[in-house]
Amino acid sequence: MAVEDTSKPVVAVTEEANPNPTDHQIDRYHEQGDDAEEGEIGEGDESSKSAVPQSHPLEHSWTFWFDNPSVKLKQTTWGSSLRSVFTFSTVEEFWGLYNNMRVPSKLVTGADFYCFKHNIEPKWEDPICANGGKWTMNFSKEKSDKPWLYTLLALIGEQFDHGDEICGVVVNVRAKQERISIWTKNASNEAAQVSIGRQWKEIIDYNNSIGFIIHEDAKKLDRGAKSAYTA
Repeated sequence: MAVEDTSKPVVAVTEEANPNPTDHQIDRYHEQGDDAEEGEIGEGDESSKSAVPQSHPLEHSWTFWFDNPSVKLKQTTWGSSLRSVFTFSTVEEFWGLYNNMRVPSKLVTGADFYCFKHNIEPKWEDPICANGGKWTMNFSKEKSDKPWLYTLLALIGEQFDHGDEICGVVVNVRAKQERISIWTKNASNEAAQVSIGRQWKEIIDYNNSIGFIIHEDAKKLDRGAKSAYTA
């Protein structure tokens, strides 16, 4: 499934972008969850030969959104070019989508790719996002693929202590860098926001300081908005 207007084939995720479960705790979602050896069928367990694979539901459903830069340039209203791609609610659906989507390094410059909880639109105007803000990490070009994957897994795997405060995540692909931002609901809840920022840095193993920008400040001051919190 392609999420941008291009003639190139969809790039599947490589093994590096889909790491071995032993490399990171959040990759437990790729494990089989079965103690039997690969290909082993227990004695007398004939039903397992034809059993339907079990699905693993997530706590929340999530929706991928894409803002295509070629379409965005033709729009006069911000957000009018934003399109939902697919909603998933199980571990299996997530991997089926992710393994057939372009990673950030393969997206065109100017693209914005989102993953938000279902029924939350990635817009400042959305009632759930309106009073929130975002944490942002900056990466050199083509260096955000693995942090993007780890962030997605941390979100859908409910690894944050204040996960209910999280709306979703976006990766912005720009000419000189790539940015990943986690959007949250209630900017005034300092303890929750700082906890999210610190946990995110631990998950990604990100050593630089990150800042939290309140959406209302960003709307008024644009790039002049200052960080309300840091981690």
